[in-house]
Amino acid sequence: MKALRIGQSAAVLSVAALALTACGGSNTPAASSTSGASSSAASTLEGTLTGGGASSQESAMTAWVDGFQTANPDVKVQYNPVGSGAGRKGFLAEQYQFAGSDSAMDEEEQADAAKVCGTDGAVQVPGYISPIAVAFNLPGVEHVNMDADTIAQVFTGKIKKWNDEKIASQNEGVELPDTAITVVHRADESGTTKNFQDYLDAAAPKTWTYGVEEKWPSAITAENAQGTSGVVKLATETEGSIVYADASQIGTLGTVAVKVGEEYVAYSPEAAAKTVETSEKVSDSETDLAIELDRTSTEAGTYPIVLVSYHIYCSTYKDQATVDLIKAFGKYAVSAEGQQVAADSAGNAPLSEATIAEAQKAIDSITVAK
Repeated sequence: MKALRIGQSAAVLSVAALALTACGGSNTPAASSTSGASSSAASTLEGTLTGGGASSQESAMTAWVDGFQTANPDVKVQYNPVGSGAGRKGFLAEQYQFAGSDSAMDEEEQADAAKVCGTDGAVQVPGYISPIAVAFNLPGVEHVNMDADTIAQVFTGKIKKWNDEKIASQNEGVELPDTAITVVHRADESGTTKNFQDYLDAAAPKTWTYGVEEKWPSAITAENAQGTSGVVKLATETEGSIVYADASQIGTLGTVAVKVGEEYVAYSPEAAAKTVETSEKVSDSETDLAIELDRTSTEAGTYPIVLVSYHIYCSTYKDQATVDLIKAFGKYAVSAEGQQVAADSAGNAPLSEATIAEAQKAIDSITVAK
């Protein structure tokens, strides 16, 4: 089993606001900590939180921000969907107070976090589980079956036409046109890209020989765009295109059902959640809840191209007001209420009860620096 540490309002937010110091004070009076989006009448929280990172979480983050700010009218939460890599870099550079990332921090980043956040480093908890859809623009065709090697051959440019025999043989009865395939990928450093490459590397190693990175391989010539919304827009405008993207944002594009064992499995929140349920934690730490995913499972009903997107916080902040804001918002996002709000908006798979309990315990450990 290949192992990978998988680690949101929608508009890009003001540059001035994003310059707040990540682990510094929020410039607000001390506020009471809450475990969720408490009623506005009871809320004593006030101040501003800034974060940035994974664009995959954008729809969910918008829902979390709206729900939390409605319940806490004196709080403003700002999130810049700049991509996972830029989000982690911004967090470590103290540009953001929290980050969203489709890849968990690696050992080097954890060491850097200890310099910024204190000796206990960062707290990272799952916040968002979603399938990555392989989506396409082919008028008149809504669904196509592909095994892992076929997907890899398409994205590496070895298969160039939609009616190639390797695709056609898996789609009896589907009229596939003699249309050129245009591959679309992320231009930015992206956890979605890393998760997609991890699937190809594990499930089609003979064809995908480019390793696993957050950047698309420069050796593969293809079209590209910035962020999830950018690649989906480009694919939607380009007949014959194929793209990988968070399933919640693919719009009207057709989708690929992926071969798992002897069956083809369409993406769904339930199939993504089932994959996560069969996965294991990377470490025994109670504040690092990164998991490793089995991309080659043959268990019925699993969908292997899934991302687990993390919320990353400092283990300590400089004042109680910031701690209270971080803990209240963080615990709301991973609560049953917050997960349902996100699912209603983004169509993601809610966290399990056990994962919610672990995540809230980890967030509860955040304290004021001594």
